[in-house]
Amino acid sequence: MTGISNEALSFIIFIAGMLVLMGLGIPMAFALVLTGAGMAWALDFWDTQLLAQNLVAGIDSFPLLAVPFFILAGELMNSGGISRRIIEMAQAWVGHIRGGLGFVAIGAAVLMASMSGSALADTAALATILLPMMQRHGYPMATSAGLIASGGIIAPIIPPSMPFVIYGVTTNTSISALFVSGIVPGLFMGAGLLIAWKLQLRKLNLPEGQALSWNDRMRATFKAFWALLMPVIIIGGMKSGIFTPTEAAVVAAFYALVISFVVHREMSVGQLHGVLVRAAKTTAVVMFLCAGAQVASYMITLADLPGVLTQWLGGLIESPRLLMALMMVLLVLIGTALDLTPTILIFAPVMLPIAVKAGIDPVYFGLMFVLNGAIGLITPPVGTVLNVVAGVGRLSMHQVIKGVNPFLLTYVVILVAFTCFPALVTVPMHWWR
Repeated sequence: MTGISNEALSFIIFIAGMLVLMGLGIPMAFALVLTGAGMAWALDFWDTQLLAQNLVAGIDSFPLLAVPFFILAGELMNSGGISRRIIEMAQAWVGHIRGGLGFVAIGAAVLMASMSGSALADTAALATILLPMMQRHGYPMATSAGLIASGGIIAPIIPPSMPFVIYGVTTNTSISALFVSGIVPGLFMGAGLLIAWKLQLRKLNLPEGQALSWNDRMRATFKAFWALLMPVIIIGGMKSGIFTPTEAAVVAAFYALVISFVVHREMSVGQLHGVLVRAAKTTAVVMFLCAGAQVASYMITLADLPGVLTQWLGGLIESPRLLMALMMVLLVLIGTALDLTPTILIFAPVMLPIAVKAGIDPVYFGLMFVLNGAIGLITPPVGTVLNVVAGVGRLSMHQVIKGVNPFLLTYVVILVAFTCFPALVTVPMHWWR
């Protein structure tokens, strides 16, 4: 093709190929492989053996071992009574106040986020237990579903976080540093939901419940003791250097298994088989995505797409804050069309080099990238977490979308604040390190 360079042609193939293939409904992993193959052809680098090697290299990574174990830990938590005990403890302390079940949902979401790192697993557990209770107590189902969905996406931010693992492996960023960067923003998200729910209560006519005695509260807390010990072991072990994030995932899964079988005794061998099958299916989907993304990522590196985009952006590189704002707007648009994992796998390798060249801290950028993608989980039309809540609560998507809007607005305000004032993230991040 005359008049157009191989690099420019590969960029066109990358963008157009992904749009066309996704529009045709082709699974994301296959779309990534086919797009990578098209770029290889445009670069005169076609080699089927090379494509196969990159597919294998995409999952041949020690840090990625954390993914299946965190997925398994989340499944064990839900099936072994760990998640339920956390919710029961929160209910014992604040369930009696006006709108108390909403505060229970927020508190439980923050606690569970520090254990599993999976938005879908946490949301499913919260929705399964809390939505029927909220319905019985006269809570509006749309608002309740929106709150639970919004609480579920705290899981990708507070460590341990599967998206941080995937981002760290994809971009060669320190996973431990990413974990640390998510602690304060995750607490910000929880505080934002508390404020938003408090404002919503002005419109709702909800009765107060009867407070439990101190003995009942302490009994519920004691029942949740082993569950509360889990984040202490995981985060404390990583902070003290006893184990790596990958090893922390294994510890989390083993701990959840022991607690479910030996302490709570709520899981049988037959149930364990189902848990392992569900975890294996989810792992297979994520790993195939990682494999396909490696093919596209390798070709993106060969074509130097970050360098091409840097030239196009020109003077924006000299204004990090404006560049960050534009990237966040772009990610908002991407988040409405893609799930979190594909967003990380496709766009992080392209956008991070541009951010680093503009002088943006790579860990801060990673936090903002994952936060934006997490918000996309409750943003239509894809909104994976919205689908989970709608399915569990047997609600229409229209109801859930209407209910999530006030909390989505809260998250957008937090995202804007972190973009305009990076010190809200970077100062606590360096302090925790």
